[in-house]
Amino acid sequence: MTAPSPPLTSRQRLLLVLLCFDALLLGLLELFFLPLRLDGIVLPKLGDFPAPVTVVLAVITTPLLVRTTAKVVRPSFSVIPLLVWVLVVLGVGVTGPGNDLVLIQDWRALLLIGGGALPGALALGGGLGMAAKAAKGGSGG
Repeated sequence: MTAPSPPLTSRQRLLLVLLCFDALLLGLLELFFLPLRLDGIVLPKLGDFPAPVTVVLAVITTPLLVRTTAKVVRPSFSVIPLLVWVLVVLGVGVTGPGNDLVLIQDWRALLLIGGGALPGALALGGGLGMAAKAAKGGSGG
């Protein structure tokens, strides 16, 4: 049996809340700017092609949030920012402000959800695996 983990310190709780708030803000930003197009209004005019630049942001930031939580709080809590991000993207995307559908219904929505959740889940699995290996004290390979 493993010994129970000590409770979180106030600094760790504050950092966890801050990382969850970051996940919330990033989910909203990536969701609301997903419909950007290369139409000359916000981005340069290059044939009115959809440019889901926020997917790149999601691919980079969700694993970063998970790894940072594992380092500064505890590996077992690193799932929380990922869950916050997924709940914000799906929750606000489907039942947005005024019950509007914010999540656009095409390939960009799938790319955003997959591009944010999959790298975050891979980082989560890697971090939990390393934590379990370290707790076991083994260096096997």
